[in-house]
Amino acid sequence: MNISITFHMHPFIQLFDSNSFSLFFSDTKEAMKNILSCIVTIITLSVLTTNAQGRKVSQSYETYEYTAITCRSHSASITDFGGVGDGKTLNTKAFQSAVDHLSQYSSDGGAQLFVPAGKWLTGSFSLTSHFTLFLHKDATLLAAQDLEEYPVLKALPSYGRGRDAAGGRFASLVFGTNLSDVIITGNNGTIDGQGSFWWQKFHGGKLKYTRPYLIELMFSDTIQISNITLIDSPSWNIHPVYSSNIIVKGVTIIAPVKSPNTDGINPDSCTNTRIEDCYIISGDDCVAVKSGWDEYGISFGMPTKHLIIRRLTCISPYSAAIALGSEMSGGIEDVRAEEITAYQTESGVRIKTAVGRGAFVRNVYVRGMRLHTMKWVFWMTGNYKAHADSHYDPHALPEITGINYRDIVAENVSMAGRLEGISGDPFKGICISNATISMAVKHKKVMWMCSDVEGVTSGVDPKPCDLLDGKQSEKKMDGGCEFPSDVLEIDNVELKSCSYQMN
Repeated sequence: MNISITFHMHPFIQLFDSNSFSLFFSDTKEAMKNILSCIVTIITLSVLTTNAQGRKVSQSYETYEYTAITCRSHSASITDFGGVGDGKTLNTKAFQSAVDHLSQYSSDGGAQLFVPAGKWLTGSFSLTSHFTLFLHKDATLLAAQDLEEYPVLKALPSYGRGRDAAGGRFASLVFGTNLSDVIITGNNGTIDGQGSFWWQKFHGGKLKYTRPYLIELMFSDTIQISNITLIDSPSWNIHPVYSSNIIVKGVTIIAPVKSPNTDGINPDSCTNTRIEDCYIISGDDCVAVKSGWDEYGISFGMPTKHLIIRRLTCISPYSAAIALGSEMSGGIEDVRAEEITAYQTESGVRIKTAVGRGAFVRNVYVRGMRLHTMKWVFWMTGNYKAHADSHYDPHALPEITGINYRDIVAENVSMAGRLEGISGDPFKGICISNATISMAVKHKKVMWMCSDVEGVTSGVDPKPCDLLDGKQSEKKMDGGCEFPSDVLEIDNVELKSCSYQMN
């Protein structure tokens, strides 16, 4: 191969003559050094290669820029490993070969795998550490509609069984375990789960194992999922589990509103998570915070804590914008949600639990919700019936305390609040302040329904139920319900500007 490099002088440089340069540089050697620096900065680079017919062919290089927790020193394209983006050729082996090959750079600045424009049919593949999966804006990963392309994994230890069936679960489309420093990003490229294939099998009771998720990372640390679009997931979309230091940013998730269990983002037994600037339309909760199921979650004992959710937009007519539970048996604490917008969604922030769950949901802070066309604004449920099996402990009662909502505007609402604790185990420390709820024309006659709850309110319209009229000092209520002022560790993580070139 013959290679030649041609430099084209930028018109700006052509404006100068030798006399002009002397005005800028007193020393000729220094002048030439700066001139060359300018030229190198603004040249156009063409690489000429000789093809089989002896003709010179120009290869152009495109620069891609993005922000990430870590930039990479090495890059490759899926086409380098035999990938074909025609929407028909199966690329599972190509993706796994690419990841396996690039893993050699994990201790040498890491590597990124570029997925160019095209439709890339693939089954499940596993990522590696110090790795970036980058999707071009016109790239689509198409999930294969073949059960053989998804290995069967054991049930999660904090669940004891699969969600769809008693057995194990199919591996997620993009999977990883025991990893560090993993990034899935792009210029808003797409991962298409082709979920209707799986939804039909689920509704028909034809699945022996739980449906795959689109992205699942287990036992991992330092994760970024950003600037991608996920559509039609077979089940949950994004599932970080038993992991820490996670950023999910600028993600769009879309599924039919009647699709089964297509939760948006489900942090599960995770610490230090930041979810921001996401837009979700789903058939289930837009964000569902979890930590294990009944006796299995209690035994595993790993809570979800230090969670930030901000600037979330949600549409989910049959579920919540944010749900805490129902699988919360490892505990959930220190959740901070703000600037939440929901349209045509069943409820704002919902707590779901039951006898047998044990553990706790505590220190939850919500402020700045804007809601329109809702069934409920506030919904807490202590009688969620689903259990992993019949062996749960009926004496394992959940502790629900320190739940704070403030600065809420809701319109076209059927019922302001439905707060149902557990008999003998009331939900305590509920605080609601500065909430204006405009009821729908055909709203429920009873605007609040409360049982087995205790709390306080201030500046809430319509007037809440009597169980929320507890005494609280004016000093503590001054300015509304609590919202922490300290900065969580994950909020100190800044994304760097990265760029690389691909032809």
